[in-house]
Amino acid sequence: MHANDFRRAARPRRSRVAPRLRHLAATALTLGCACLPLAAPAADAFPSKPITMVVPYPPGGPTDIVARLVAAEMSKTIGQNIIVDNKPGASGMIGADLVARAAPDGYTFLANASLHVINPYIYASMRYDAFKDFVPITQLADVPLVLVVPQASPVRTVQDLVAQGKAQPLNFGSAGSASAQQLAGESFKVRSGLRMQHVPYKGSAPALTDLVGGQIQLMFDSMPSAMPFIKSGKLRAVAVTTARRVDELPDVPTMAESGFPGFDISTWYGLWAPKGTPPAIVAKLSEHAARALKQPNVVTQYAGLGAKPVGSDPATFARFNVSEGEKWRDIVKAAQIVPQ
Repeated sequence: MHANDFRRAARPRRSRVAPRLRHLAATALTLGCACLPLAAPAADAFPSKPITMVVPYPPGGPTDIVARLVAAEMSKTIGQNIIVDNKPGASGMIGADLVARAAPDGYTFLANASLHVINPYIYASMRYDAFKDFVPITQLADVPLVLVVPQASPVRTVQDLVAQGKAQPLNFGSAGSASAQQLAGESFKVRSGLRMQHVPYKGSAPALTDLVGGQIQLMFDSMPSAMPFIKSGKLRAVAVTTARRVDELPDVPTMAESGFPGFDISTWYGLWAPKGTPPAIVAKLSEHAARALKQPNVVTQYAGLGAKPVGSDPATFARFNVSEGEKWRDIVKAAQIVPQ
């Protein structure tokens, strides 16, 4: 073989496959780069279908009332219907667990009361972590509690109630074990020294029904659910639990004015998404909730219920969750509250 022929034979043959592979790789890279802008801003495409707001209590309770007003307004601006789904039971834990296990895509989120950060200090075993398995979205409202009795009750003042309690044991209802309503009742029980039995319900609505019917003697309830009964004359407001009187019930004294100085307990409501929900989607939900809370009809209806709109950003609400959890932990410990 001639030397030149050897060099020609030894020279690698140019593969016809390689250019094809390079072409396919370049095409794939181009397509991949073209798709990136569509995938990155997840919030831009959100929402593309209806959203579910889980309320872990029956319809007609304070959480349900506060949440539905916001859901209706959010539906107008966010571009999809927000459907309220009531999942009551186990002091709000059934509904909260459902949300904790939901896909973290923004299409399922929780509307709950301060009970959400109280439960961990009462129940030793829970299926979810109230702080780690959720992303705070926003605080909806601050709400005073009001001490109410049936209209037929002879009790007109807190001191009347104390006198009645010394003569006979009393039953007080609440929206459920570990609720702010129960903690207010337990605090009153400890400070008054009365014999009082707590009767937990699956939300304020059934508790108020039994209170009107005389099955229980008293209740510390959130103003949104109690106010319609007070206005209709079915229940009598005896005292409010905040440090100052509330505008909606100007003639009703505070617990402090009624002989219990320093008695200052209220509740609040907020929204949470499952852990892992993209920050951009959380921010979008928070933004539309805050916008809803500023609408005149929401402000007016909240005011009539004694609720004060908040609309905090996610970071502020996250810090609030921690500080409130610590506050309620101390109250639970002082009152020696155990699961029922």
